[in-house]
Amino acid sequence: MNGSLSLRNRLNRTVRDIPRSGIRDFFDIVSTMRDVISLGIGEPDFDTPWHVRESTVFALERGTTHYTSNLGYIELRRALSAYVAKTFGAEYNPETEVLVTVGVSEALDLALRALVNAGDEVLYHEPCYVSYRAAILFAQGVPLTVETHASNGFRLSRSMLEAKATPRTKVLMLNFPNNPTGAVMSRADLEEVAAFVRERDLIVITDEIYGELTYDGPHTSIVSLPGLRERTLFFHGFSKAWAMTGFRLGYACGPAELIEAMMKIHQYTMLCASSLSQKAAIEALARPNADVTEMLDEYRRRRNFIAAALADMGLECHRPLGAFYAFPSIGRLGMASHELALALLREEKVAVVPGTAFGACGEGFVRCAYATSMENIKEAMNRLRRFISRH
Repeated sequence: MNGSLSLRNRLNRTVRDIPRSGIRDFFDIVSTMRDVISLGIGEPDFDTPWHVRESTVFALERGTTHYTSNLGYIELRRALSAYVAKTFGAEYNPETEVLVTVGVSEALDLALRALVNAGDEVLYHEPCYVSYRAAILFAQGVPLTVETHASNGFRLSRSMLEAKATPRTKVLMLNFPNNPTGAVMSRADLEEVAAFVRERDLIVITDEIYGELTYDGPHTSIVSLPGLRERTLFFHGFSKAWAMTGFRLGYACGPAELIEAMMKIHQYTMLCASSLSQKAAIEALARPNADVTEMLDEYRRRRNFIAAALADMGLECHRPLGAFYAFPSIGRLGMASHELALALLREEKVAVVPGTAFGACGEGFVRCAYATSMENIKEAMNRLRRFISRH
């Protein structure tokens, strides 16, 4: 047998050629170092609320270890339907219009595979979460990048979308509040986008995983606008506002025909989300406000501190209005974002994420997550100030 067989040539070309996640690749380096202060991974430093953890223990003791419906427990879907109606302003039938998924990432994958035929175009905005472009390519879609900029608060406008859309454009993907920029869209902003969507007859996928985490005003969901509910897939989950990242639980709400199509793929690939995670989510939704409010107040305090500290160092930074990330410009330092991130890690043991992890237009920026303790943030800012003084 020829020992020189190249398995690389046998791989799917899209999978072979797509780069690894810019976040995970960078933090492989961090994992080899000691005493690093990480402003990198977007994971809340809060423990999952005790009553949620306790409910998981009780569910395990009662033997809740079996498959659920492909769609998820009906008790959970009813609770989700009520929560989305109250919080985001759109009503969904829990029997046919809600699907429980393994995180929002699975929901995104299911939606794109259910909607996109080879060659269909998908509009999405950058800087954005690292998986969006990859998910479009895995579904054989054509990514159409709309670049957002700090000068506009990293918001989308109708004119930006019109400049990129073509007759082959089928889907618009949105993520507000945004990772990595902390940008939000006002109701007026969204109304412009909604008019564009209706006129172009597009399907919208909206990832609102940070929807509860806004600091200076209420969040508006595009599904609450006239004529959008019937053409939108709404995604949300429990990782961020409830600090339940390890539970890997998300959900999709949308028209029954779209949810049915997503469920077909889900039942053949994932089957169902974890039964224990679903029970935990039911408990989280039973009394959500106190848990979320406590975390939001602390994130606001951290946001205010890190924004002031960056400004004091002379680093221009769009003031984060949502999520838990600051995205400062590093242009005045004359270093590429990846170069700076590596140098800061090596010299001061502070980990940030290069802006290029979130798309090419992220060059000149780094992402600093303030989902860590105030003590860590203060020390990280001291180290960053020291780093800047040398460069």
